[in-house]
Amino acid sequence: MNNRIETLRAFIWNRKHHGFRRSPEQLGLDKLNETFKAQGVVPVERSARMLNALLEAETPIILEGETIVATRTVSSIPSVFTEEEWADIRSKHTLHERGTVSNISADYEGILRDGLGLRRKQVEERLQDTSLTREQVDFLNAARESICAVQDFILKYRDCAQQAGLQQVADDLLAVSRDGAKTLHQALQLLRMVHFALWESDCYHNTLGRFDQYIYPYYKADIDAGRITREQAFDLIEEFFLTCNKDSDLYVGMQQGDNGQSIVLGGRNPEGEYLFNEVSEMCLKASYELNLIDPKINLRCDGETPLEVYKLGAKLTQRGLGFPQYDNDGVVIPGLLKLGYSAEDAFNYVVAACWEFIVPKNGMEIVNIDALSFAGIVSDALEHLADYPTYDAFYAYIDSQIKAECLRITKAHDNLYIVPAPFMSMVMGGTIERAQDISMGGNSNNYGVHGTGLSTAADSLAVIKKLYYEEKSLSFEELMDAIHQNFKGHEALQERLRNEAPKMGLDQEDPDAIGSALLESFARGLHGIKNERGGIWRAGTGTAMYYIFHAKDLPATPDGRFAGEVIPANFTPSMFLHQKGPVSVMRSFSKQHLEDTINGGPLTIELDESIFRNEETIEKLAMLIRNYMRQGGHQLQLNTLNKETLLDAKAHPELHRDLIVRVWGWSGYFVELDECYQDHIIERIKYKI
Repeated sequence: MNNRIETLRAFIWNRKHHGFRRSPEQLGLDKLNETFKAQGVVPVERSARMLNALLEAETPIILEGETIVATRTVSSIPSVFTEEEWADIRSKHTLHERGTVSNISADYEGILRDGLGLRRKQVEERLQDTSLTREQVDFLNAARESICAVQDFILKYRDCAQQAGLQQVADDLLAVSRDGAKTLHQALQLLRMVHFALWESDCYHNTLGRFDQYIYPYYKADIDAGRITREQAFDLIEEFFLTCNKDSDLYVGMQQGDNGQSIVLGGRNPEGEYLFNEVSEMCLKASYELNLIDPKINLRCDGETPLEVYKLGAKLTQRGLGFPQYDNDGVVIPGLLKLGYSAEDAFNYVVAACWEFIVPKNGMEIVNIDALSFAGIVSDALEHLADYPTYDAFYAYIDSQIKAECLRITKAHDNLYIVPAPFMSMVMGGTIERAQDISMGGNSNNYGVHGTGLSTAADSLAVIKKLYYEEKSLSFEELMDAIHQNFKGHEALQERLRNEAPKMGLDQEDPDAIGSALLESFARGLHGIKNERGGIWRAGTGTAMYYIFHAKDLPATPDGRFAGEVIPANFTPSMFLHQKGPVSVMRSFSKQHLEDTINGGPLTIELDESIFRNEETIEKLAMLIRNYMRQGGHQLQLNTLNKETLLDAKAHPELHRDLIVRVWGWSGYFVELDECYQDHIIERIKYKI
């Protein structure tokens, strides 16, 4: 890290740029929605006008030493609807989260190549079609207005750069305001402006997609032409990464850090070539040096990925960043093909805000629309256990309840409403041709459903199979009294269930097979159902924040868990699994054939930071990760923790501002998390290698 980058990092880390911020109330923008309502402005036009007003209100700020510019000075994004209008929308529609476009991956490759000017020209040409409907004309006009607003915003920064004497920065801003990028700096600057404007347009969780693949051609052209050195290119990538951290506190999902600013590196192409290049390597090294939460890195890999690539990833794990997350092309691509994705889309997959697999450029998938509670279904079914004479008969009942819950979920999200997003539409494929906002759908419109408490459910069913049906050492009456009494008076039984009963993660046949069966039931429950947009429903092994929600009201369970006690996040073993290392866990969690439950959701393993004593550990960890991929594991994330440090951070947060942890599918600063998430992380199991 050179002095320029180090100075910029310190300025951003100390939040000095926050002093430039003003609220919509201070700027007189908080009542725009009331004006829209009074004037009868249609929703798509409201979105365009709001973006224009916000970008006009932005004060251009160029930090000392900065060459990739744009800093948020408007502190929040007002809604285009009034509260009364939202109430009316909710009375007629279902909403996903905030009701705005989120968690999709734009066509960054295309916009860097074509530029805003060409997109604007294409819109204007499309408007010449006299057969367009009123709604199509409204959309195209809003799209043109949005592009113009972003172009004007870029030119405002061009003027600021000129006044500051930064002529090369000014020249590049002028160029990218009209045309596609020609150099690495122009590509990163245009990407910053587009990404900035997407957030400003109230689209959130804007993943950056296959950054190394679409940036590499600009890097290579500069290197070949002698315009730049490798060191200068690395500095620019580090500076771009810094821009992702400037405003990330304004990009809040469930928690600070949950902002979807992820990138994907590597991956196979259809010809079998592994696409890891110099930019890929620079990204991993830049993250290591900067030691910041954004952008989160996903590393597409497989069993044949070179060990050196895994070693670069392991160094970030040693650093404690909680990423890269590893995604196995050998499982993901066949799974997406099996779901009906085209080969082009399957081989080009990216990762959404957390870990869900999505199609970039033209997909409008909602991959976190709901969650099914495996543990909840098993818990409810226990009341009927005595009605079934065999385990197979009881599992058939479980299977029927999973199917019923799948049907309930799929019916709960009809008549979905999403606020129009004309600028996001301009950086997505097919929208100009269709003259239709991306909020109405894309080429791919699939929905994803999470599954929580898998290991809790599998461990519980393994107890029932072994102790109740096979050994008959546990009666229905004793089990149910223990559950209803929250194990009060049944402490010896609880100890046996927690510490001696079968568990997923110990490489044991029954619980692992039961986990597989539950996932197969989940996949069957959603198979063949179409959503109202013509897409399919995808089952997955992730949990998102539902692992907190579903645990709160969950009664005691047959695995020995207390009522209300936490359940694992994602595709992970029991919180009270006794295990000295990760090898058996990886074996257990690579048996499930996740091609049918490919919405995403990683095996998450917590590592004690004391394991990283020497370089040899890095290589051992790299080999462990590669072996998991060879075994058929589909996705993996690793967290490096120290329990004493975490406890001290809770007691003295001011001393641990820079402590980074992996939460469920993203990395954040530990001291900024709500206590329930802090406590869950502290309770997670630690492994030794």
